[in-house]
Amino acid sequence: MTDNQTVQAYTEAWTQSIESISELVTPLPEGSWNRATECPGWSVRDVVSHVIAVESDLLGDPRPIHSLPRDLRHVTTEFARYIELPVDKRRCHTALEMTSELEYTVIRRSRALRNAKQTPDEPVRWPAGPLARDVPYHELLRMRAFDVWVHEQDLRRALDAPGNLDAPAALITRDVLLELLPKAVANKAGVPAGTSLVLDVTGPVEFLRTARVDAAGHCTVDESISLAPDVQLTMGWETYLRLACGRGRPGPVSVEGDRELAERVLANFSVTI
Repeated sequence: MTDNQTVQAYTEAWTQSIESISELVTPLPEGSWNRATECPGWSVRDVVSHVIAVESDLLGDPRPIHSLPRDLRHVTTEFARYIELPVDKRRCHTALEMTSELEYTVIRRSRALRNAKQTPDEPVRWPAGPLARDVPYHELLRMRAFDVWVHEQDLRRALDAPGNLDAPAALITRDVLLELLPKAVANKAGVPAGTSLVLDVTGPVEFLRTARVDAAGHCTVDESISLAPDVQLTMGWETYLRLACGRGRPGPVSVEGDRELAERVLANFSVTI
């Protein structure tokens, strides 16, 4: 694809996922908004609030004036406090207020994306509080498609409404998480040099990848086949997603090879903030 086609693909993937969120939550009764999700400390309302808040930041809306409580156990860093503030501000909002704001935000953001003049590689500001930085425009769109789809799946699990697991943004998510896999294998799990690990993922999004750690401790991931890996992990696509995004320890995961090493990798599999 050309750079402009890539931007269009990311935009369409984001659109499909955020509209799916809107369709999912619009008919919810008031009580369902308080259901817990796998995001620590966050309800359905909180996840939707987060999606609204990030898109509002990208639209240039002012941050809400709000005093965040200091006793929120799941808020442990300054970045987490930055993310939590607009979420906590909306905890008193009704279902109608939430769905109305979400719909309005989607309309405004979609219009902004259609009218955007940025080139694919043009630096733009990623509004992430203490982690704010400039990123290429296409990368910002890619990460928004990833984040929105992952949170759509958080909502679907909380509401027992599975679906959209093979959406366009699911493929983007696969690629984002695979790029971060070396962080889990070499940096967090400390897999020793010379080790090979095969990851076999089945289901709506299926793939086979081999992670190898070289003599210098550097990990690479590719599509080549390893005939005798030290470890092979086989799991479904949703299990892989939940593990890589730090959503607990779902199962089942089939392990072949060095089980102690496999457990160490699985215990350090999360690569998202």
